[in-house]
Amino acid sequence: MSPEGGTTPHPVAAAGRPRILAIMGSGEMAPAMAKEHVGLFARFGAEPVSGAVIDTTYGFQENADELSERLLEFFVERIGRPFTVASYRSREVDAATAATAVAHIRAAGYVMAGPGSPSYALRHWAGGPIPGALAAKLTSGGILVMASAAALTLGVVTIPIYEIYKVGEEPHWLEGLDLLGATTGLRAAVVPHFDNAEGGTHDTRYCYMGERRLRILERLLPEGAFVLGVDGHTALILDLQAGTAAVRGLGGVTVRVAGRSAVFPSGTETGIAALAEAAAGLAAGRPVALPAPIGEAVPEAATAEGDRLPPEAAGQDAVAGLESAFARAIDERDVPSAVSALLDLDSAIEARTRAGEDSLELDDARLVFRSLIARLGEAAVAGVRDPRDAVGPFVEALLELRARARDAHDWAVADLVRDRLVAAGVEVRDGPDGSAWYLGGESG
Repeated sequence: MSPEGGTTPHPVAAAGRPRILAIMGSGEMAPAMAKEHVGLFARFGAEPVSGAVIDTTYGFQENADELSERLLEFFVERIGRPFTVASYRSREVDAATAATAVAHIRAAGYVMAGPGSPSYALRHWAGGPIPGALAAKLTSGGILVMASAAALTLGVVTIPIYEIYKVGEEPHWLEGLDLLGATTGLRAAVVPHFDNAEGGTHDTRYCYMGERRLRILERLLPEGAFVLGVDGHTALILDLQAGTAAVRGLGGVTVRVAGRSAVFPSGTETGIAALAEAAAGLAAGRPVALPAPIGEAVPEAATAEGDRLPPEAAGQDAVAGLESAFARAIDERDVPSAVSALLDLDSAIEARTRAGEDSLELDDARLVFRSLIARLGEAAVAGVRDPRDAVGPFVEALLELRARARDAHDWAVADLVRDRLVAAGVEVRDGPDGSAWYLGGESG
C-alpha cells in the first residue's frame, strides 16, 4: 500500500532495472526466503539476469569455500538463476582479485551478501572498492540483498556481535556503511535476528544482545538514529524507485526508539517514509498508527507441505531436547533410539547451516553432537545390552540341568552347577517355587 493508501505497482524492466535494497533477518537460503528471492528476480521481467555472492562476511572461516558452494547451489537449484562468487575475502587480496570482485558485482543484476561477521566485513571493506560497488548497484539499477551479518553493516552504526556476545566486550557500536541512509534517508542501526530465541535460558533477542545490552546500545546511538529490527526468516524490501517498503516472511520489522517499539507485521506494504515517521512518533511519545497488513502474516510458502521450516530451526531448545532423548535412550539401553537422536541432531545442524543461518549457537550444537558421539563410543565399549539378556539362555539351561540333577538326587552335580554359576557371578537362590538367579549387584 502506498502512503496515500493505494496499491503501488512494482516497477519492471520496461521502466528500467529495479532499484531495490532487500534486508533479510536470517535464513536467506530457507524456504520462506526462497520465495522472496524468486519474487525479487521477477522484478526484472523478461530480462536475463545473473547474480553474484560476496564472500567477505565469511571470508575468515575455514569452510568459506563450502559456504560459497552451498550458496551457488541454492540459487541454481532452488531459484533457477546462475550465480558467481565475487570473491573479496580480505583487504589484502591482490589488485586483480579486487578488480574481478568489483567486475562481478557491477555485471550482476542481483547481488547478495550474507552470513559471517559484520565487524570482519567492515574492517576489510573500509577504504576499499566494495562499498562503492554496492552503492552503485543501488543507484544505477539492480537488487542488493543484505542478510544476517551483512544486514548489520547497512546502517549508520553496526553492532560487533561476536566481540560482545562471545568475547565479552562492553556494548558499543562500530561505524557502519550507512548505505541505508544514503539511499533512503533512514538514519538507523539495522539489527537482524531481531526475534532470536536460541538462548533458551538467557535472552538472545535483538541479534544475541538481549534487552539489557540493547538498552545500553540505544543510549549510545548517534543523535536521531533508531533501531530497525528485522526478524528471522523475514525480509524488508525497500523499493527505492517507488519509495515503498514491504515486509515479507515469517516475522515482522520493528522500529524501536529508547525502548518503545512499533512492529510492522509480515504482509505490510507502506512507504519508506512511514518507517521514519514511526521513529519520530516513538521519539516524541506519540502513538504510531500502522498500516494493516495485506493478506496473512504467514505466507503460503511457510505452511505448504514439503516447504515447511523444519522444527529444528527452533534452535537451542531442539538441541537440548535431542540431547535429553539421547541420554534417556542410553540409560534405557535403547541403541536404535540413541542413534536416531544423533541422526536428528545431525540433520538439525545441517538444515540450519544450509538455511544460511550464521547462528552463534551452531558451534555449541556441534560440540553437543561430538560429545554424544563420544558417549555412544563409551557405551559401545562398556556394552549397552542388558547382561541378563546376554547370559540368560545359558544360565537357564544350566539351572534346568541342575533341577534335573536334584530331582535325581544327584547332589554332587547339582552343587557343581551352582558353584560354577556363583564363580561366574551368578547367584542362585532356591525357593518353594523353584530357583531364581541374579547377576552380581542385582537385588532379589
